[in-house]
Amino acid sequence: MVRLFHVYYPVRTLVLLACEAIIVYACFAFATLVRLGADNSYLVLGYENGWSKILAITIICLLCSYYFDLYAPQLFGSRGETTFRILLVLGVMSFLLASSMWLFPSVVIANGVFLIGLVILTFALLGWRSCYSWVMQHPMLRERVYVIGAGDRANHVVQAIRTRADLGMEVVGWAGAAGGVDLEREALAGAIRTLNTHLPVDRVIVAMTDRRGTMPVRELLDLRLTGTKIEDASTLLEQVNGKIEIDDLHPSAMIFSDGFSVKRGLMFARRIVSFTVASVALIICLPLIPILALMVKLSSPGPVLFRQERVGFKGATFTVCKFRTMRQDAELNTGAVWAGKNDPRVTKVGRLMRKTRLDEIPQLWNVLKGDMGFVGPRPERPEFVQWLQEKIPYYNLRHIIRPGLTGWAQVRYRYGASFEETRQKIQYDLYYVKHMSVALDLFIIFETIKTVLLRRGAQ
Repeated sequence: MVRLFHVYYPVRTLVLLACEAIIVYACFAFATLVRLGADNSYLVLGYENGWSKILAITIICLLCSYYFDLYAPQLFGSRGETTFRILLVLGVMSFLLASSMWLFPSVVIANGVFLIGLVILTFALLGWRSCYSWVMQHPMLRERVYVIGAGDRANHVVQAIRTRADLGMEVVGWAGAAGGVDLEREALAGAIRTLNTHLPVDRVIVAMTDRRGTMPVRELLDLRLTGTKIEDASTLLEQVNGKIEIDDLHPSAMIFSDGFSVKRGLMFARRIVSFTVASVALIICLPLIPILALMVKLSSPGPVLFRQERVGFKGATFTVCKFRTMRQDAELNTGAVWAGKNDPRVTKVGRLMRKTRLDEIPQLWNVLKGDMGFVGPRPERPEFVQWLQEKIPYYNLRHIIRPGLTGWAQVRYRYGASFEETRQKIQYDLYYVKHMSVALDLFIIFETIKTVLLRRGAQ
């Protein structure tokens, strides 16, 4: 796994992305050569900004591929779905290129180059993806993994590896799989001694629930000195899932880790980013505000804006503003409850606004005021916070920073409408608090655009 913007990516995914960037660029450069010939293509590419135009096309293609989930883990191994999405990306690219040439004729490299390039690129990408899928399934390119441990923790590790083909890992052994309980020290030591002689492995993952007096430290050290990677299960699960498992989190892990550091300089930089992004977003949304206000007013009786108390920085409460999406008496008989799927209290206009996140535009004012950041854990209602703090370990850690309009949990998990879903979301929030940085904030903002466009995670 490679960390970029404080997010971990499999090496295979980065290789795929880099190779496709080269393929896209090469296809349009070759199309220029085919259309204009060697001499003319050199002049166009070298002296008429042809190289920069092709670079812009390459970036657009990669962005479209990313937004259509062509680099998503679940897509690996699904040829039909991959082919469909590639054709969809090329169709969107065709529309974007045609629109650009109509609006800005200067972006044209030469007549016919874009069309020829798209035809070449279609066959190149389809062929490349088939070749890539075949090569990456080869046993020689898969990392052989041995898991030590039993119970839920070890099972999570094994399932994560087996369901993520993009990781390039293969579980070749599992000490503790048969009995469902951690083995005794001597049994584990004997199993480890056989590694690299009878069962060659590249990585050993320790997923033991209780290590006191049972973990074969000397044998693991000897194996480590032979070049085999030894890794803790919590580290792997954190990198693969993008969240921190609460059950495996101990105070010592937070005290001695590199993360969970709230520095003044970082907080100031995040505040500048939040203010800037919120200001730009508010300016862009200004023409929509009166239209949305009228839609809310006509959809059901009651005020346009919905105000509600939320818990923010250091546990202080503040009033959050949103466009009203429910009928006025939504909680008259029930009190404070989470919104459910297909909630009957939501109006027709409100349902549309929730799907597109337009109801949250007034919260940009909360960001400008400083009640919220643009990125951070979503603020919860006081009625729920006290109960959740008693039930979920480390829940209060999400209050050491300002809550956000969007966050890591929002782009990686669905809407939290139950205790268990909220418990899952806090694990993503803890990951964000641990790895918090301006780079991660910018990445989450970039991911939020994708989430909104694809209408994911709304309720």
